[in-house]
Amino acid sequence: MAAFEKEKVLSVHHWNETLFTFTTTRGASLKFESGHFVMVGLEVDGKPLLRAYSIASPHYAEELEFFSIKVENGPLTSRLQHLKVGDEVLIGRKPTGTLVLTDLLPGKNLFLFATGTGLAPFMSVIRDPDTYEKFEKVILVHGVRFVSELAYEEFITKELPNDEFLGEEVKKKLIYYPCVTREEFRNMGRLPVLIENGKLCADIGLPQINPQTDRAMICGGPAMLKDLRTVLDGLGFTISAGIGQAGDYVIERAFVEK
Repeated sequence: MAAFEKEKVLSVHHWNETLFTFTTTRGASLKFESGHFVMVGLEVDGKPLLRAYSIASPHYAEELEFFSIKVENGPLTSRLQHLKVGDEVLIGRKPTGTLVLTDLLPGKNLFLFATGTGLAPFMSVIRDPDTYEKFEKVILVHGVRFVSELAYEEFITKELPNDEFLGEEVKKKLIYYPCVTREEFRNMGRLPVLIENGKLCADIGLPQINPQTDRAMICGGPAMLKDLRTVLDGLGFTISAGIGQAGDYVIERAFVEK
């Protein structure tokens, strides 16, 4: 178990029947950048059962936060969804990932494109002071199927703008754009379509996204990643080739299906 620390669950919040968030203690030696993921799991029959989870808490937080789906037959999530305060979880000691600000070229606006639990790394990014130092506007776009899946909406719109340290920057720079595909909502449609037809940028009052001024980070399912990459590449954006190589946009390469 040397590759993992045992941490205690501090809180569990169920957003709906398919999504939940849990927080854990954080080992003093664990260091990570906003956007990183880490291996998280449980000990089952004496062996670690693990999967990669993006860290939703900012890098300076005293606790770790994770945003997860519930899969009834999922080997790990079927167990994790029943976590209670005080339970032990395994947390890997080596956070890593390619969704980091340092791999983006300088730009004016930062677009964060997420679907479902792909929101997790961006909950870390929008609570990082460096994000607001580097960009004039930060646009968080969260696509889901149903309104009940818009986790963190109240936190993003009500709590974060009143944050003691970040509140003023958030009020000036953060634009939140939730969108839904299967229910009536003020913003409807799939992210690739909303980008391509210009509706997203028109709705938020910015010029159409372009590689001269804009940078992007993408996190979601394999099909969404593929579709958004096609759209951005078609607009002239260049992807970061890997860790330490700056580009116009980044994706989490570990979550891409080969």
